[in-house]
Amino acid sequence: MDPLLVITNSDAGTADEESLALALAVLRKHASVEVQATGDPGELDGVLHRAGSRRIVVAGGDGSLHAVISALHRRNDLKNSVIGLLPLGTGNDFARGTDIPLDIEEAARVLLSGEVRPMDLVVDEVGEVVVNSVHVGAGANASRRGARWKDRLGSIGVGKANLGKLGYPIGAALTAWNPPILRLRVEVDGQVVNDFDQPALMVAVGNGSSVGGGAELTPDANPEDGRVDVMISRAVGPLERVRYAVHLGLARHPEREDVTYLRGSTVSVAGEPFWCSADGEIYGPERQRTWHVEPEAYSMVLPSPAG
Repeated sequence: MDPLLVITNSDAGTADEESLALALAVLRKHASVEVQATGDPGELDGVLHRAGSRRIVVAGGDGSLHAVISALHRRNDLKNSVIGLLPLGTGNDFARGTDIPLDIEEAARVLLSGEVRPMDLVVDEVGEVVVNSVHVGAGANASRRGARWKDRLGSIGVGKANLGKLGYPIGAALTAWNPPILRLRVEVDGQVVNDFDQPALMVAVGNGSSVGGGAELTPDANPEDGRVDVMISRAVGPLERVRYAVHLGLARHPEREDVTYLRGSTVSVAGEPFWCSADGEIYGPERQRTWHVEPEAYSMVLPSPAG
């Protein structure tokens, strides 16, 4: 078994540390394992610089996976890297979409017995990467508002026992009440699929299928097929938004007449200012962004079809 470099977040709580200990007990029976905790991009870069030929195991959620893959991409080390994942995040959407078990000991066994497969990556025009999903409009604004409320409420309580976890439900509720309605031009592989005369509630570009802990925003997306799935919702009226939310919860929203769902390799969004949420990272406001697929950009240890 190849030696493993396990990268974890130095701010991880006690529960994550206990879960990681269970995974390490499984791994150390069969492999040489080094654990490194990082707390900022500089520390992460230093750890990756010393990784050598070891397999890199991310112990964390979608944000941690994004950080490691982004750093490897920036270093031009991604193509030759083999990545594994121990899902310790809140949503773990990338793990869900690739059938990596959410049980931490089962996920560790996948690292030992799974198969290495090539994975696609989404990259924008300034070199920022998207591992799982990027969306603009209502969902991004909900995440942005939620992050602010999480910071405000996080100081009320002790440690993880605080009100910060209420931030995202509050952000979602505020956005549902008064969502941004955007006039955007969306092009997929050079073809206009939404124009300024069609106001949009949100646009999603999915390499993976779900966001937010299991909401299947782009339910047919597959990070191994060389394409991204694009979902455009034009459910801008109050009643339409409610119906859209219900269908989204059932992953049936692509069937709606006010939803466009298609696949492509390059997606451009332009128009009035919009915020983006990429793997949970919020940035903006933007006036234009273009994302393209880099097929087979890196390799990942995934469950084998037989197991």
